[in-house]
Amino acid sequence: MKILTFDTSLDKTYVTFSEDKNIIADEIIENHNEKYHSAFLIPVIAQILKSNSISMKDIDVIGTNIGPGSFTGIRACVTVARVIAQQLNIPLVGVSSLEILSHINDTDELTTVVLDARKQQYYTAQYSNGKELKAPSLTNADDVLNFDFKNGRVIADEASGTFLKNAGIASEIYTEMNADLGRILNQIVCNKIQNCNKDDFLWGKLKPLYLQAPPVTISAKAKTASV
Repeated sequence: MKILTFDTSLDKTYVTFSEDKNIIADEIIENHNEKYHSAFLIPVIAQILKSNSISMKDIDVIGTNIGPGSFTGIRACVTVARVIAQQLNIPLVGVSSLEILSHINDTDELTTVVLDARKQQYYTAQYSNGKELKAPSLTNADDVLNFDFKNGRVIADEASGTFLKNAGIASEIYTEMNADLGRILNQIVCNKIQNCNKDDFLWGKLKPLYLQAPPVTISAKAKTASV
């Protein structure tokens, strides 16, 4: 089974191509000059396929990060994933950012993932041995501090890590760990598609996991017109 996965929701763009669990290509793209890393998603996918003499029709499964994370990044990867899966009529597997990050911990320990959602709110989830114990949710600061942090590991981003540190809670900052989140996503997708009915992964069922409403901005032109 040829599996193409990609993620533009987190700190970088990750694009990974595998034959079942055998990783064939793995690209990580950071922001370049004034261009956000998600802008490189399509060219990188095309380059990976070309370099490995693979056509789009050869792909059997698409996998993507559905969020939470950058709203622009979520829209980019979910839209591209849905279009490809629809055109090829192949399964589309969505995985949350929090589940991806939880796999940085490859032990059986409890893993708590905390990401900054701004305005003193946090995206949180808990996992143990690859199983979801607490589903991804939007959590306020007080409730985050009520989590049991005594056992296991805490994976966080920089802002959440600072918040937890000020409360006396140790965490590991994923952006400082250089974990290959693309490989992690690819392996999660491979496991899910092998252990589930493919009808569970129809492209039309995939929805972005925003957990809170995307920000809405009004242009200066629109403001002027409404006066």
